[in-house]
Amino acid sequence: MRKLFLTLATAVITASLSNVPVLAAGGGDVVLRQADWSFSGPFGTFDKASMQRGFQAYTEVCAGCHSMNYIAFRNLADLGYNEAEIKAIAAEYEVVDGPNDEGEMFTRNGIPADRIPAPYPNELAARAANNGAYPPDLSLIVKARANGADYLYSLLTSYQDAPAGTAVPEGMYYNAAYSGHMIAMPQPLYGDDVEYADGADTSMDAVAKDLVNFMAWTAEPALEERKRTGVAVMIFLVLLSGLSFGAMRFIWADVKKTGA
Repeated sequence: MRKLFLTLATAVITASLSNVPVLAAGGGDVVLRQADWSFSGPFGTFDKASMQRGFQAYTEVCAGCHSMNYIAFRNLADLGYNEAEIKAIAAEYEVVDGPNDEGEMFTRNGIPADRIPAPYPNELAARAANNGAYPPDLSLIVKARANGADYLYSLLTSYQDAPAGTAVPEGMYYNAAYSGHMIAMPQPLYGDDVEYADGADTSMDAVAKDLVNFMAWTAEPALEERKRTGVAVMIFLVLLSGLSFGAMRFIWADVKKTGA
């Protein structure tokens, strides 16, 4: 019983700590914009419609530079896509496979089991195409940055002209949410960058939120399951505590009467 209690307590503490916000990294002049995220809090859930829009925005805006190395096409079922839709999405990509019987690599259309292909074959090729800057993989980016969701939302929407007297080096851009404010990534969103089939808002803020919702899922696909488990464990511990207290009173009742 003690081992079970310790295991459950550890699970609850871990689940609770994972929801504690971390102070944003960077200088004191970096101010992050905050948004209400559906996945925040102990009962948070993912917005599947927003995630689907975020996936579309990723493929049309971000995928040319940033990879999603840890996401397979079949994982898109979590976003609400059915099997036929996933097969169609995967088939739009060319995947390097092999070697074949002649020992040579070849390309083929993607299948659901494939991971989303990276835009560059390796880091050196990525740097060569981006003036030496390396576009990070976005699979875990929300977890890899302090205040990940708000940080990415702020980063995507905080490109602006540099203040008077501030020199911006060639190949760099001014971003109020980035530590040091000089970032090598050009502004990715301007508003109306994508056209959603559901007619949803395509302003810069709206598309940025859709992208963050999608990347929050890629960083932790099991978030909803973890939170459900945490809530169930909390309920179990409350009931167990009540039963333990009642059992203690029952066991010691006669001892107290005898002592009286």
